[in-house]
Amino acid sequence: MMKDICCVGHITKDKIITPRGTVYMAGGTSFYFSYAFSHLPDDVSFLLVTKLGETEMNTVDNMRKAGIEVLAHPSRHTVFFENKYGDNQNERQQRVLERADPFTVEEMSQVQARVFHLGSLLSDDFSPELVKYLSTKGRISIDAQGYLRDVCDRHVYAVDWEDKREILACTDYIKVNEREMEVITGLADPREAAARLAEWGVREVCVTLGSYGSIILVDGKFYEIPAYEPCDIVDATGCGDTYSAGYLWCRIQGMDVEQSGRFAAAMCTLKLEHNGPFNRSVDDVREVMRQTPKIMVREYVCG
Repeated sequence: MMKDICCVGHITKDKIITPRGTVYMAGGTSFYFSYAFSHLPDDVSFLLVTKLGETEMNTVDNMRKAGIEVLAHPSRHTVFFENKYGDNQNERQQRVLERADPFTVEEMSQVQARVFHLGSLLSDDFSPELVKYLSTKGRISIDAQGYLRDVCDRHVYAVDWEDKREILACTDYIKVNEREMEVITGLADPREAAARLAEWGVREVCVTLGSYGSIILVDGKFYEIPAYEPCDIVDATGCGDTYSAGYLWCRIQGMDVEQSGRFAAAMCTLKLEHNGPFNRSVDDVREVMRQTPKIMVREYVCG
């Protein structure tokens, strides 16, 4: 059956170490994207394709109970991140204790979708051959963060995206943050970086700028998307994935770029206010959109 949006990505097992103790939880781009999508009206059909070890299949069971359709392929291991924080929560030591098997063309051969959202966690999750194959079946949406992570002796290192030109040439949507855009393009200005990504073939470029909002470049036109003030800042984990879910949900229904970006930004504001994945309603999102924006992107760019 043809789906409107198919998210492809590994679910992770995360070990979070802080001075207060150690906590284990599920995570990953596909995890946060899927839960965000599950709280939006189901007039847009959705499928998650994931890959994880047998011992973590209970996470898939819980997602199915939450109404998320999941196709889970077996893997020798589950992606296992260890994140260690000291007293300064902005400083993190990250290790990868286990890696899951990459996705293959064969596993995706029977999946039909209008948009494939690739939630990369590590640089070898999706081969160029797989991305090219999926681009013949539907539009490609990419979260770039995993393409910039390489693992050596369990430690994570920031790297440039080796096959970026080849993959971006068949990419319709991309979401990058400030750090990612600079690593990929070598450019620190968000507009210049977005324009470079568009030159390389991406049709719609979203650059998220944290509390300064985001900019979106489509057909040569920039759209400034404001940020909204959260009631409290509790947990930013998964905000980028929430943004992508909201943006694609709007765009695939034919909403315009600015409306889609504002909807995505409002979802992020609500996600910031609690731990775990997005869990609010579309009415809550629209209520946030009626608020006065916190700050405009222009202030970030012009300093």
